[in-house]
Amino acid sequence: MELITQWLGAINGVVWGVPMLIGLLGIGIFMQIRLSFLPIRKLGTGFKLLFQKNDQRGEGQISPFNALMTALSATIGTGNIAGVATAIVMGGPGALFWMWMTALVGMATKYSEAVLAIRFRETDKNGNYVGGPMYYIKNGLGKKWVWLGTLFAFFGSIAGFGIGNTVQANSVADVLESNFGIEKVITAGILVVLVGAVLIGGIKRISDVAGKLVPVMTVGYFGAGVVVIALNISAVPDAFVLIIKSAFTPVAAQGGFAGAAVWAAIRFGIARGVFSNEAGMGSAPIAHAAAKTQNPIRQGLIAMLGTFIDTIIVCSVTGLTIVITGGWLTGQTGATLTAASFSAVIPGGNYIVAIALAIFAFTTILGWSFYGEKCIQYLLGPIAIVPFRIAWIIALPIGATQSLTFVWLLADTLNAMMAIPNLIAIALLSPIVYRLTKDHIRDVNADSIDIKPMTKTD
Repeated sequence: MELITQWLGAINGVVWGVPMLIGLLGIGIFMQIRLSFLPIRKLGTGFKLLFQKNDQRGEGQISPFNALMTALSATIGTGNIAGVATAIVMGGPGALFWMWMTALVGMATKYSEAVLAIRFRETDKNGNYVGGPMYYIKNGLGKKWVWLGTLFAFFGSIAGFGIGNTVQANSVADVLESNFGIEKVITAGILVVLVGAVLIGGIKRISDVAGKLVPVMTVGYFGAGVVVIALNISAVPDAFVLIIKSAFTPVAAQGGFAGAAVWAAIRFGIARGVFSNEAGMGSAPIAHAAAKTQNPIRQGLIAMLGTFIDTIIVCSVTGLTIVITGGWLTGQTGATLTAASFSAVIPGGNYIVAIALAIFAFTTILGWSFYGEKCIQYLLGPIAIVPFRIAWIIALPIGATQSLTFVWLLADTLNAMMAIPNLIAIALLSPIVYRLTKDHIRDVNADSIDIKPMTKTD
């Protein structure tokens, strides 16, 4: 096992190495330029569409809002609390700046993923809408590329049990035990009951739960962070100066901080940014493919909000709190650092972080259950859905009560390998994204957008 772990660690270093980070960032920059920075220019329009009442949404299973919340349920998680803290400890405050840059270019990637997901989605024999990278690879690139879609589905179906199931269950059990004294076996039992009750209802119930939990938990965590920042408002300007300065100059060792080169800020900022918002990983378009929408462009504009909300809003709250309070100089890391930073300003702040982390991880389990289910359905057909759900529930207590060093390494590696087929597909199908955008957005004024329904010939 030790040899296998070493071998897997070596592969992980390659798939999450410089080429992958360049690929993820490069595709985002390429699509932003090709789309004339439309995802950034139309950010306000995306929010308008998200809350716009539309009686002619078109075909689909869930509302555009719930599709976004389902995608956010899988992305807003431990990465927003523990991941940001780790990035700052390893790369210095400047890592937060590079997380922002990753999000801004990642919005174009997420937009493109959703456009392709809607354009090439299918309905299965039960009348359910299915889509995502495996379908836009198969239907957009043709039969000779089917193997690439199969690879994505294979990696996704296995990676989900790690990064979206056992690792999250372990995080919930650990944080509840350390902060509230709840035994892990009890947490495991509760997770089995709650997750099982939601999975029985399929995507509609998952999206309904996500549509209620995600906004509440995001606003709650954001609000607590704003309180911390507001109570230290005089330190905010200096914090921004430090973040920007550290993004381009080395940070010397001080306190419990070991020091960091500029490359470390860039590397950990990009890596943790992508890990948090999953732009380019190919997971989110699986949820967006089920949305009721008239047009791929409409859902693309809504989908890109996920990257903005996850990184620019939620991750920024965590990062600013850590920098403003000086927590990054204490030598702590991960969720412990975030909790300590909150507690330094708000009495009981560690409990706020603990509850947020538990809820974030729980919703990630729900979101990833849908991703894994659709990947296994693509490989084996609808008959595999029920066995998959049973296996998903069985894995929860294992994750909650066992050490997961190897599982985490395997899942993290496969998660990166999911991105490879997806990035290839986005690059090859970029002309279609561009054509659809050009043809169906007739008004490019900053404050308005006119999106016509798709026709069968589009």
